Amino acid sequence: MPTWGDGLLVAGGAPVTVPRDPARDAARDELLDAEYHKHDPSVLERVMSWLNDHITGALDGISGTGTSGTTGLVLFLVVAVLIGAALWWRLGAPRRAARTVLDVYGDEGPRRAAQYRADAERHAAAGQWAEAVRARMRALVRGLEERTLLDARPGRTADEAAAEAGRALPRHAAALAGAARTFDDIAYGERTADQAAYQLLSDLDRALERARPDLDTAPEGAA
Repeated sequence: MPTWGDGLLVAGGAPVTVPRDPARDAARDELLDAEYHKHDPSVLERVMSWLNDHITGALDGISGTGTSGTTGLVLFLVVAVLIGAALWWRLGAPRRAARTVLDVYGDEGPRRAAQYRADAERHAAAGQWAEAVRARMRALVRGLEERTLLDARPGRTADEAAAEAGRALPRHAAALAGAARTFDDIAYGERTADQAAYQLLSDLDRALERARPDLDTAPEGAA
């Protein structure tokens, strides 16, 4: 009985001999066609399936099925590390969540600069540096608004206030930008407040009280 590679019949009935090796190569090439593999799992799916099998085995080990609980726990920890590494490779390093930058005055809305300064000094005397920094920055911005160096505008952030004030008081632009960064870092919990941070804002606030605007860039009516 003929086998694959011994002979084939063409349409007219004449035998055609096909050598075994070319026939095997032809079959292999046919099976390598992408059409046969379009539903195969991706590399990531195969990795996750492998991890799932190992997690299942580790959990079985912890519960005492098939191996000792200690061995199962070790396996579980190893698999957990592998999962973390796979996620790190796939998704990259975790990023800090974007923070929401709020109005420099917060929810309470603006008050008089003198009131903010009084609050700042009270908090500073009590060693409450985060509260003191927030109050002093608000006093600084509110003082500029009261002098009409800044337009009173709801929703302004500390960065926006510093940038606008820096155009009216260019000699203090860098210090204003630094004060805004300090306020943001402390107000949103990314930096611990201390006396030095408060003192910088306090000194700047006093300097701005004496500063005269650049008449070419200050808002109309600035004093």
